[in-house]
Amino acid sequence: MGSSDTLLARFMALHPKLIDLSLGRILTLLERLGDPQKRLPPVIHVAGTNGKGSTIAFMRAILEAAGLSVHVYTSPHLVRFHERIRIGAPGGGRFVDEAVLVEALERCERINAGDAITFFEITAAAALLLFSEHKADVVLLEVGLGGRFDATNVIAHPACTVVTPVSLDHAEYLGDTVTKIAAEKAGIFKRGAPAVIAPQEPEPTAVLEATAERVGASRILIGAQDFNVHEDGGRLVYEDGDGLLDLPLPRLAGRHQHVNAGTAIAALRAAGYGGLPARAFEQGMLEADWPARLQRLARGKLAELIPARAELWLDGGHNPDGGRVLAQAMADLADRNPAPLVMITGLLSTKDAKATLSHFKGLAQTLFAVPIQNTLAARPAEEVASLAREAGLKAEVVGSVEQALHEIASRSWSAPPRILICGSLYLAGEVLSANGTPPV
Repeated sequence: MGSSDTLLARFMALHPKLIDLSLGRILTLLERLGDPQKRLPPVIHVAGTNGKGSTIAFMRAILEAAGLSVHVYTSPHLVRFHERIRIGAPGGGRFVDEAVLVEALERCERINAGDAITFFEITAAAALLLFSEHKADVVLLEVGLGGRFDATNVIAHPACTVVTPVSLDHAEYLGDTVTKIAAEKAGIFKRGAPAVIAPQEPEPTAVLEATAERVGASRILIGAQDFNVHEDGGRLVYEDGDGLLDLPLPRLAGRHQHVNAGTAIAALRAAGYGGLPARAFEQGMLEADWPARLQRLARGKLAELIPARAELWLDGGHNPDGGRVLAQAMADLADRNPAPLVMITGLLSTKDAKATLSHFKGLAQTLFAVPIQNTLAARPAEEVASLAREAGLKAEVVGSVEQALHEIASRSWSAPPRILICGSLYLAGEVLSANGTPPV
């Protein structure tokens, strides 16, 4: 038996393009595999630009708190591919074991027989195959890119479909306006399945609602219109037509996580899980975990390098809207506990770096631009620093995150600094690995 790393490397050569949005290839492979997508537990399918993973994390935590077993498919991974496939089990799921993953990947490779297929398509097929062969109560399925032609869009009768906030990202594949992108995300809506639309701007909301109506969604729930979530007296209050939930504030930091938590609750209720005990929703708020999304690193090799009483935060937000909500979260932290904000940033060349960083003007004291290793799409650190300066930030270049932390520790600050490492999930993965705290 080979290793998953060897198999995954071989899969990269099966198609000349890394991304080629289409359903034909994966449907052919799934048919050869016996159509595992037709033998799954109830599926909640989630698309969107930002917040997909966090929304799934809340749903998983709530469902598992109620004693249900949950399969989860998300992407990309941070450190190891195994993070993408969580196999449900009583008491809580686990990342797929190496031997189980290798066997599934080998089966897919053998049955695909060398035909052209993208990396994402063949690995998504492996996940669906595994989910069909391991018992669970629910499948939480995250779209990889877009929705309409994404390889996960092979579920004919989902229990519920969800679209989290939509904004500009991956314009080269999905379109150069938010309405075009929303139309692609709306491609997961299915006749007879509830459609849950997270609170967002009017333009994408209109496109999403119109598409859900056109395909014949059984029920359409629109955030701020059909369900509402807000903070009141240090509690999270969720309201919809089925009643009110008074919950603890989420463990996941940032006001944007209130929206994600509310969307998760709305989706569970729409999918038929509204009758779960109140304690499951309460516990879900406190136990939901999603690495590299405003994650505080309080221990580890990198955390040991920061000045005494300083804070070290990590976030993988990588588009302008992600930058906006992250800057707002940093501003909220500063209101509660003032501290000089210092950024360590690496970005990909495919992202709008200037627009993403502009939200930190007047908020961050300085930015250290660092290279991202092991990806051809990484922007040179010098270019990141130049774009940061154009966005109104003071910026300088260093050779690594470790070097940036040493530089921060060597300088004088008005108070122990709040250090934010951000800009890319690739960088976030490197940081978690170097810190010795990968997702488990």
